[in-house]
Amino acid sequence: MSDLPTRVVLREVGPRDGLQNEPPVPTADKIRLIDELATTGISEIEAVSYVHPRAIPQMADAAEVWAGHRRDPAVRYSALVPNLVGARRAIEAGFTDIEAVVSASRTHNQRNLNRDPEESLEAITELIELAHDHGVACQVIVATAFGCPYEGEVPEERVSGLATRAVAAGADSICFGDTTGMGSPPRVRRLLGRFKEASPDTQVALHLHDTRGTGMANLVAGLEMGVDRFDASVGGLGGCPYAPGASGNIATEEAVYLLHEFGIETGVDLDRMLEVAETAQRIVGRELTSRLLKAGPRTRLAV
Repeated sequence: MSDLPTRVVLREVGPRDGLQNEPPVPTADKIRLIDELATTGISEIEAVSYVHPRAIPQMADAAEVWAGHRRDPAVRYSALVPNLVGARRAIEAGFTDIEAVVSASRTHNQRNLNRDPEESLEAITELIELAHDHGVACQVIVATAFGCPYEGEVPEERVSGLATRAVAAGADSICFGDTTGMGSPPRVRRLLGRFKEASPDTQVALHLHDTRGTGMANLVAGLEMGVDRFDASVGGLGGCPYAPGASGNIATEEAVYLLHEFGIETGVDLDRMLEVAETAQRIVGRELTSRLLKAGPRTRLAV
C-alpha cells in the first residue's frame, strides 16, 4: 500500500453515464448541465457517447450536444465510443480523448456490444490505432471488473488479463469499471495489486457504482493502492441499461467531500458542485440519491 495521493482527478460522467439511464433528456438541458459542470472546477467531463440510437436512444443527440455547448479550455472533454464507427464520429467532431469498453463478463459483453470480449479487444486494437493516427488518446474501460449480474463472479485473472492485453495494444490508460456495484475494498485491492504487478507504469482509474453502498469504501481502497483518478456522477446519477439492478455512480459531490476531508486536492468547488447537483435533479425531475445533496456539507448548519 502506498501513501495516499495528494491530488485526485475526478472525471464527471453524469452527462453520459448518468443521463443514459434516464428517460430522454432534452438536448438543451444536456448542454446546460455540461456547461454548468465546467464552472465547478472539475477538470474532466465525459460529455457524450457515440452509440447507435437504437442501442441507447438517450444518446441519439450526441452530435448536437457536443456542437452546442461552450468549450472551457480548462476542461478535458471525452466521448465514449463502442466501435470504429463511433470513434470516427468522435474524432471528426474534434474530441482529443475517447474511451472504449470491453466487458470482462462474456454475457454482459454480448448484451452490451453483441460480441465476445476477445472480439471486442481485437476491434479495440484497430480503434486505438485509428485514435493514435489522429493524435487522440484512448482509454480502455474494463467493465464488470468486480462482478456480473448474469454470471456472478468474474475471475480476477480474466479482468487483469484483458487490461494487460489492452495495454499491449496501445491503450493510453485503463479504467476498471464496477458496473454493477459488486466491488468491495478487498476485491479492489486484489485486482489493482494483480494488474500493477503486470503493468506497473500504466495509468489506472476506477469507475465505481454505489449499488450496494460500498462505493466510497472502494474509493478509499483505490486511494490506498495509489489510484489518483476516479469517475463520478453529479447527484449520483447513473446505472447501466445492460446491468439489471445497477444503480447510480458514486456522487461527485460526495467524492469531493470525502477527498477534501482526507486533505486531498481536487480543484472542485464543493458548494458550486452541490448547486449543479440541484440543477441535475431538476433536469431529470426526480430526487437523486446523493446523501450530501440532502444533508449539505458539514459547514451547512441547521437553523
